[in-house]
Amino acid sequence: MKHIDEYRDGALARSIAATIALEAKPERQYQFMEFCGGHTHAISRYGIEDLLPPNVQMVHGPGCPVCVLPIGRIDDAIRLALRPEVTLCTYADLLRVPASGGASLLKAKAAGADIRMVYSTLDAIRIAEAEPDREIVFFAIGFETTTPPTALAIRLARRKQLSNFTVFCNHVVTPPAIRAILDTPDLSEAGRVRVDGFVGPAHVSTVIGTKPYAGLAAEFGKPVVVAGFEPLDVVQAILMLVRQVNEGRHEVENQYIRAVTAEGNLIAQREIAEVFELRAAFEWRGLGELPLSALRLRAAYAEFDAERRFAVETVSAADNPACECGDILRGLKKPAECKLFGTLCSPEMPMGSCMVSPEGACAAHWTYGRFRDKAKARVEKVSA
Repeated sequence: MKHIDEYRDGALARSIAATIALEAKPERQYQFMEFCGGHTHAISRYGIEDLLPPNVQMVHGPGCPVCVLPIGRIDDAIRLALRPEVTLCTYADLLRVPASGGASLLKAKAAGADIRMVYSTLDAIRIAEAEPDREIVFFAIGFETTTPPTALAIRLARRKQLSNFTVFCNHVVTPPAIRAILDTPDLSEAGRVRVDGFVGPAHVSTVIGTKPYAGLAAEFGKPVVVAGFEPLDVVQAILMLVRQVNEGRHEVENQYIRAVTAEGNLIAQREIAEVFELRAAFEWRGLGELPLSALRLRAAYAEFDAERRFAVETVSAADNPACECGDILRGLKKPAECKLFGTLCSPEMPMGSCMVSPEGACAAHWTYGRFRDKAKARVEKVSA
């Protein structure tokens, strides 16, 4: 298929990997973080880590919006859904994310809450039109990629005068999360992993462009290469990062030139700015409270804000102490290093959000086999 097959050429991928091995200096270690969960899946699916030399390692980052959503916000959504007048519309992966006390939206639905899976914001709008006597709450989540459709749905609801439609907004923004990872000392000093450079997110960057990363690259002296999701995109981005490190550069480069520009999508940015503003702070799973890292509805659109209409007050809740999603999201651990991985935690019975979301690092490691098979072998050995 044109524009896909040419980016999955195995021989070319091996050739680029050989160049990485040739140019990576043997006396040093290179540690790059792929921020986006889509890149994590590409790396696992195509065995990209197996192509790299031992001194070039990839670290999984917090680029999964379902994974970084704190338990307290899932608890909020469950409380909203349990209100008799509310119909909560949500995406499928949010249904199974564990909340406090082993609860989940799926269990709340089984208990009688009116929770409906939707594929888009427009599905929620259609439900609001068809059922004017119900309070339709759309559980909005995602990075900058999925924020414009939510903004458009809110403006459409205003045009249609849908007084029964509101949004429970959990949209977060990418640059503050990158800053949070970089703005601490190395692992030995502060419990954070060393990062020599970033494979920058693809879909996010189609909206915000590459410019927002420039200040971070200059401030922290770390290169950023925005890359597409195909295997050749990723290995080329890694080569570009190796070259920047070798040359002592810390610039923002764009590997994904077929979809990303420096300016980004100005129309989408205007839609976001029209409807949303930055929150003072927002809690991220694994990263804690981050300033100016999430969005809320502007006062001009307050009538569509579920938090205002239903007086939502989030109470922070602790993660399952046995689940190591937080360390995995910070890059401190790989999924297979969690004791629950493949034993008590699997996609069929997830203990943490990283195993639920299709963009989660644990789900990626499980889906593509090698780590799943190792986990099963470990369980069988213990059981023998």
